[in-house]
Amino acid sequence: MRVLVIGGYGTFGGRLARLLANEWRLVLLLAGRSEAKARRMAEWTRSDAVLIPFRFDRDGDLAAQLAEAKADLVVDASGPFQAYGREPYRVAEACIAAGVSYIDLADGSDFVAGIGALDERAKAAGVFVRSGVSTCPALTSAVVRRLGEGWSAVRSVSAGIAPTPWSGIGLSVVQGIAGYAGKPVTLVRGGRRAQAPALVETRRVTIAPPGVTPLNNLHFSLVDTPDLRTLPAMLPGLRDVWFGAGPTPELLHRMLNGMAWLVRWRLIPTLAPLSPLFHQAINRLRWGEHRGGMFVAATGEDADRRPVRRSWHLVAEGDDGPFIPSMAAEALIRRMIDGQRPEAGARPSVDDLDLSDFEAAFARRSIRCGVREEIEGSEPVYRQVMAGAFDAMPDAWRAMHDLRAGALTVEGRASVRRGRGMLARLAGWMMRFPRSGEDQPVKVRFERQGNTEVWTRTIGGRSFRSLQSPGQGRSVRLLVERFGPLAVAMAPTTNDGRMGLAIRRFSLFGIPLPLWLAPTTTAHEEIVDGRFHFDVEIGHPLTGMIVLYRGWLAPRP
Repeated sequence: MRVLVIGGYGTFGGRLARLLANEWRLVLLLAGRSEAKARRMAEWTRSDAVLIPFRFDRDGDLAAQLAEAKADLVVDASGPFQAYGREPYRVAEACIAAGVSYIDLADGSDFVAGIGALDERAKAAGVFVRSGVSTCPALTSAVVRRLGEGWSAVRSVSAGIAPTPWSGIGLSVVQGIAGYAGKPVTLVRGGRRAQAPALVETRRVTIAPPGVTPLNNLHFSLVDTPDLRTLPAMLPGLRDVWFGAGPTPELLHRMLNGMAWLVRWRLIPTLAPLSPLFHQAINRLRWGEHRGGMFVAATGEDADRRPVRRSWHLVAEGDDGPFIPSMAAEALIRRMIDGQRPEAGARPSVDDLDLSDFEAAFARRSIRCGVREEIEGSEPVYRQVMAGAFDAMPDAWRAMHDLRAGALTVEGRASVRRGRGMLARLAGWMMRFPRSGEDQPVKVRFERQGNTEVWTRTIGGRSFRSLQSPGQGRSVRLLVERFGPLAVAMAPTTNDGRMGLAIRRFSLFGIPLPLWLAPTTTAHEEIVDGRFHFDVEIGHPLTGMIVLYRGWLAPRP
């Protein structure tokens, strides 16, 4: 199968080529105005597919170039699609005339929604034309369909993308966003068409797939995506839709918000001329975690017309997140190779792929995702925080944390080692940590008080206690443990039946402090030979290890 990728050596086209490089049944024509760049891309990419550099000028003689390419499919991965001028569908129309199917990775709402104007011509030519074969709307639509399974109606959808600050953002993406910043974006609100200013409306969200270390609580701003148009068309009962971007560092993001307000107040006409400056700033002034993510939240009504809420979360590690926008095109092409060809016609890509197609692509990379059901406050504290990851843990582990009311006492044995430095000894004394010793008796009492668990640990006759509760505000979806004035917000993570805790935030006397000042904790719980085992080490960069205790527990007979 021959696939012509316009922009094949660019940001998204290059990543698409790398995603498909292991497919020996493909011939990929890496196309663009610079054949030299295409040749370097082909030479540098290790591939089972055949990679061919191909000079292509979208402003040239398209009919002649398509005839020379002899492609079965054309992928437009260049953009910015919002800037295609008076003939935005020139390439798609040329493909239809040549009898070649076409897809693009467009993210402009007008461009994607308008592709339907070519529907009759595409059907008459027996080819398919799909726009938005990317994160939006292909992936978001697949997620919404999964979230709404078993529901009688979907009433609202909100979503957002948070790229890693280290990924590098292409100039075309920056140009697209800067061009509409501060200007009205059309969406659905209260069941009616409405308008809201782009990059002026904001929300805060924590992206947290069950069992995965979440992203930090992030600042999202309204952006114009195809979903604002395609989701209401796909879901007639939809009353509200919102889509945001959460780029970091937050300081730069808020500066962009401020400049969008200048457009909103009509003090300046547009931010478009500043696109090169923004592009340089975003790709040079960057700090923070090398992780990105995405969320989609939906509310609706179940089969009995009762209100329900679900959310889907995704976290991508390192350099894997930037591949997601190209994964929809990858999945569609792999389907075609296997004989599953989309039906003829032209429309936005909202139903050509299922979430399972994306999950298969995610599994080949460090990308984890999952669904969170709305959980009531009467449920166990750990289940509220961990969602579905709680239910996936072994029965014996869940029994230790399945406290809905009242109290539970468990006993066992533990070994304790205390830090020897002066500051470590002082911290251990202040926190009433147990003394060093081997095979000491342990008793732990869990007591539920409202939506808080009081943990009283007695090891070797010495007791210390803490309070654990679901986080709120910027600590939402985290487990907050309080030792007197110290509050530590942690993420429960799971892997093959073992639960660990990763510190994400902390405060002293209610004052948030930078994470580099936080205590260091290595903690995990697991079931070994039917027993609940724990292993906890607490320290601090200034003190070294303060205390380490490990052992096992079992319910009192």
